[in-house]
Amino acid sequence: MADRVVDVHQHLWPESFIAALRARTRPPMLDGWTLRLSGEPPFEVDPADHDVAKRQAREADGGADVVLVSLSSPLGIEWLAPDEAEPLLDAWHRGALELPDRFQVWAAAGVAEPDAAPVADALERGCVGLQLPADAIGSPGDLERVAPLLDACEQRSRPVLVHPGRASCPTEGVPGWWVPVVDYVAQLQAAWWSWHAAGRALFPRLRICFAAGAGLAPLHYERLVARGGVFDRIDPDVFVDTSSYGTRALDALIRVLGIDPVVLGSDRPYAEPTDPGLGVAATRAIRCANPRRLLEGGSP
Repeated sequence: MADRVVDVHQHLWPESFIAALRARTRPPMLDGWTLRLSGEPPFEVDPADHDVAKRQAREADGGADVVLVSLSSPLGIEWLAPDEAEPLLDAWHRGALELPDRFQVWAAAGVAEPDAAPVADALERGCVGLQLPADAIGSPGDLERVAPLLDACEQRSRPVLVHPGRASCPTEGVPGWWVPVVDYVAQLQAAWWSWHAAGRALFPRLRICFAAGAGLAPLHYERLVARGGVFDRIDPDVFVDTSSYGTRALDALIRVLGIDPVVLGSDRPYAEPTDPGLGVAATRAIRCANPRRLLEGGSP
């Protein structure tokens, strides 16, 4: 994987998962190609976004050599009661693990009643790590509550991707960008600070990546210190992906964290990969070397 471009954050729904969403009669569900979620307006899904052949061709045409896909935590599936979540999670793992070799899979697990056994099973079946909703670790106490899921990854040296979870802010009277710009960012920031406060003490060997630059939470370290917190070192096993951010935001993140924790994540089909324009060496680090360390471990 040394010279291969790795995109750690995309979404691609296999047919079995689409069928499971369509079989439901209440959110989260698919009504034809209309996605209905609790807390968000109906969303018209483009069928081409989940056409495996088209997505594979798109990556082959200058995209990533390795693409990590997840079911997307804003669906709210991880928060469903186990009897509702299990058919959807099973459909996800079963279908996603049959995707072409270019696509690798983040596992998903219920967080309403955290259980390590399904995570262990998904990892043994071939998933690269676990996607966890940011709203499941919004406080240090939440980290302890979902500890069985994180333990399962740490014990197997598999990474965790923290992704925005269910929408929780009001959607009436606000523009369509409100939830991803306001709610998702706030969730990621809370998850980042929860990890800063308690994560490493609880999980000393876990590799973890926060989507979308952790909502730019690292840029607030000066405020943390000004208000009595401590920021004394960069944790080499904590990463952020580049999804939805460009040159200015990524340059600011790198000024705080350095280049080593920053990994390519595009969030396709909802956004496109960005190039921070920081030079050949930085591009190679973000797209090749750093994702490899996230997935496999090792020193920068």
